[in-house]
Amino acid sequence: MAKSAKWQKTKKKLIGGLVELGLVQKIFLYVMLISLCFVYVYPILHMGVTSLKSLTDLLDPSVQWLPHELTIENYTKALDVMGFTEHFLDTLLVTVVPALAQTFSCALAGYAFARFRFKGRNFLMMCVLLTFIVPFPVLMVPTYTMYADYGILSSIWTMILPAITGQGLRAAIFILIYRATYEQIPFSLDEAARVDGASEARVFFTIGVPLGLPAMITSFLFSFVWYWNETYTTSLFMGNASFGHTKSISTLVMELAQFEESYLAYLEKVGGWAAKNSGGANIQNEAVTMAGTILTIAPLLIVYFCLQRYFTDAIDRSGITGE
Repeated sequence: MAKSAKWQKTKKKLIGGLVELGLVQKIFLYVMLISLCFVYVYPILHMGVTSLKSLTDLLDPSVQWLPHELTIENYTKALDVMGFTEHFLDTLLVTVVPALAQTFSCALAGYAFARFRFKGRNFLMMCVLLTFIVPFPVLMVPTYTMYADYGILSSIWTMILPAITGQGLRAAIFILIYRATYEQIPFSLDEAARVDGASEARVFFTIGVPLGLPAMITSFLFSFVWYWNETYTTSLFMGNASFGHTKSISTLVMELAQFEESYLAYLEKVGGWAAKNSGGANIQNEAVTMAGTILTIAPLLIVYFCLQRYFTDAIDRSGITGE
């Protein structure tokens, strides 16, 4: 009996039960989590290590993860090649302004769908979902023609106006997030505010905005990332957009897409054709390219780490799961 009880205890520790995981299950779980994390983290680690390698380490096939010499010269070159300061400001303009506008406009739409009952409500919600279901290439030509008729083609307004009207990048997702968030707020709060004489606008700003702040932060975070990484619509609609007629707008991601050509032009400028056609130019460009990639994604990582707590809170409140 004692041996049987001891075996059952050992078996429970190894296999676990309904409430507590066993040792075997924990080992399997950690192996799976570490494997998945490695898949996502490996590219970043590779970029980080490569961007710090000197030309000697790049030419040495035996140097993989531990460079003999760390250098930040690659980042200095990447800053010059990409025109980082100038295009970083352009990227903020193309990213932050539409993201803020979309965050507010989608909040208004989601609040209206959640708090008001009106005719055609379900039909309008279906139309919102259609904007997410229908792929953009289907709407590309009519959208381009519409912007041309409005006279806003090749200008920053092709990014801002859709965001103001709640039709920015993947806006339907944010409207659904806001709707799920505001449906959880008791209607008694709105009624109490109206009894005190508050207008609908004041109800939204005094009740809807504070209670929907986590959803707003989530909406801004996603919008910021998607606008930052967007190159297709930016190149298509903005084209040669400029401030006046002196300075063209180009984002960091767009500059990264043409980094090879920019780097060759940089080599020609600083060292002439001999430097550009040198044997190690292409290998050295790999390290500089990795440095440029790190510089491009660094602002996204900083923003995410700053807003991570609010992002997790919004996921809990809005009920978004992987089901």
